[in-house]
Amino acid sequence: MSVQFGRWNFDTKEPDPDYFASVRASLASYGPDGHREYAGPGIRILYLPFRTTKESRGETQPWVSASGRVSTWDGRLDNREQLVRELQPVVSADHSDVSIVSAAYDRWGVGSLARLLGDWALSVWEHSAQTLLLAKDFLGSRCLYYSLEDGCVTWSTILDPLATFAGHHPRLQEEYIAGWLSFFPAAHLTPYAEIYSVPPSECVLIRNKQASIQRYWDFDFHKRILYTADAEYEEHFRSLFTQSVSRRLRADAPVLAELSGGMDSSAIVCVADRVIAEGRSEVPRLDTVSYYNDSEPNWDEKPYFGKVEELRGRMGCHIDVSSPASFQFDCDGQGLPAMPGSKRRRVAASKFAECLDSQGNRVVLCGIGGDEVTGGVPTPLPELRDLLAGAHFIGLVRQLKAWALHKRRPWFQLFFDAARGFFPGEAQNQTQAPWVDPHFLTRFRMAFAGYETRLSLSGPPPSFQEHLSTLNCLRRQLACTAPSSKPLYERRYPYLDRDLLEFLYAIPQEQLVRPGQRRSLMRRALAGIVPAEILDRKRKAFVTRAPLAALSTGGAYLAALTNHMVSGSLGFVNPQLFFDALEKARLGQDANFVAIDRTLVMEAWLRCLTDRNAICISMPQNPERRALHDRAASTRPAEANL
Repeated sequence: MSVQFGRWNFDTKEPDPDYFASVRASLASYGPDGHREYAGPGIRILYLPFRTTKESRGETQPWVSASGRVSTWDGRLDNREQLVRELQPVVSADHSDVSIVSAAYDRWGVGSLARLLGDWALSVWEHSAQTLLLAKDFLGSRCLYYSLEDGCVTWSTILDPLATFAGHHPRLQEEYIAGWLSFFPAAHLTPYAEIYSVPPSECVLIRNKQASIQRYWDFDFHKRILYTADAEYEEHFRSLFTQSVSRRLRADAPVLAELSGGMDSSAIVCVADRVIAEGRSEVPRLDTVSYYNDSEPNWDEKPYFGKVEELRGRMGCHIDVSSPASFQFDCDGQGLPAMPGSKRRRVAASKFAECLDSQGNRVVLCGIGGDEVTGGVPTPLPELRDLLAGAHFIGLVRQLKAWALHKRRPWFQLFFDAARGFFPGEAQNQTQAPWVDPHFLTRFRMAFAGYETRLSLSGPPPSFQEHLSTLNCLRRQLACTAPSSKPLYERRYPYLDRDLLEFLYAIPQEQLVRPGQRRSLMRRALAGIVPAEILDRKRKAFVTRAPLAALSTGGAYLAALTNHMVSGSLGFVNPQLFFDALEKARLGQDANFVAIDRTLVMEAWLRCLTDRNAICISMPQNPERRALHDRAASTRPAEANL
């Protein structure tokens, strides 16, 4: 992931060189391949490349087009050949991605953004029109942040310098905290009230000291794909998934693929091996990394990722993750943890870094999204809702009977579950953390409900609405994941390819999930490519022992962390209720480890910021609430036995 950073002073005064020198030093670890700058009246743009393709080795950024527009691009352009054909003779096949993108923008303007396939973040400065455009791909897999103040706008693909060098203490964005404690924050938010993230599939245009946001592309629910036989769906899926994997193998150094032993990662590796063997990729080698924990009785992945290694005739890097997770952060070094979890001490991080360094990997393939988009949840509700909304009552009765037999539930219960998704009030205040302060929960009810709304009977099919809801959740998850600099690498997501998702959203829901056939289409399409032991395995077990071990071994640190909680003083959580949940979890009682972990991570992050006086925070205005939180914290000794 290459770094873009820029500042535009609206009064045309030159940005402070010392400020830029400090920013460049703070970003050096993200851009190991040098740096270049562009300077103009009132504007300065910095680019630090992290090169992953042969075309990027010879490119120059910031890129100045023949029209005078200045572009910086961080990404991978998947439809290069198509755009080159449409833009000839301005560009040719050996041009870099940024030059092709710049030529497309010169010809089609903002309309060019919808034509760009791949993972990318783009900024375009136009001096003659005094405009700055910031845009990201439909998924938002690359970061791009901006801060618009009275006299300037600053943007960056790394959040840290916007918060660290703001010239003032940024204010905490409370809605982000609410999202972090529930279903991930909204994709346009950051932890800071003055800093925003460019939303996925949208562009931000800054002109006349103001920002306007417009959507440049979206999925078309009118697009439907209907075949007469299962084999046609299988062939189409196989073709698009192979294309997606091939696109993400575009690299001039060995690529590393995560191989967990599940269906998602195994399918990526097996298909990638085929692509390489058939000569459809120039990548020199595909390596794998797998994680194991022999102390976890419910998590024995070795036999499964071992099957894939046996098939490909080569072992990968194996990392033991049996050591308990840490809730501590590296807050003493340079820079601040820009967002919760960004500088968390992770047990396997050093071993993963050694794996990358020893093999020369700069790209990592990740299976995130596979379960969500290919029917990993064996539920009939999306299909039943489509039939109900479309008044296909004969098909509805048939599928209700089939699923009732499979689920061993009365058909009218299934019908009610399907129908109530359309009822008003279905999306209510939700939280996985019962210790969240009720006033805070009420203030940000939409964030705690995952920004869900009830399904509509008109417009897009209900299954399409649910697909977009799931995709938005994935977008939010990716948006609050900070890029890594130690080790430095670029993540790519084969299951979240735009062409592949358009296909999956356009086919009948019955192709994805059938009674007794979870992920039906994927299993059928990849039979003979992925080992049968993996295609036929049940869902992977939930890991339970590792979180318990982390809570048990981190007793002293967690006791200090949960005593006089910052998040309690700010009115986000009830400290006593959280301590009670923590104690139940330690005793092995029913507990939501994910919610506990998120709360601990948030608290540790807030401690880092407040200890270094790095953020402007305000205490709850209601004195009764403030007294309640202080009293709850003071009733428990600091050395509580955790």
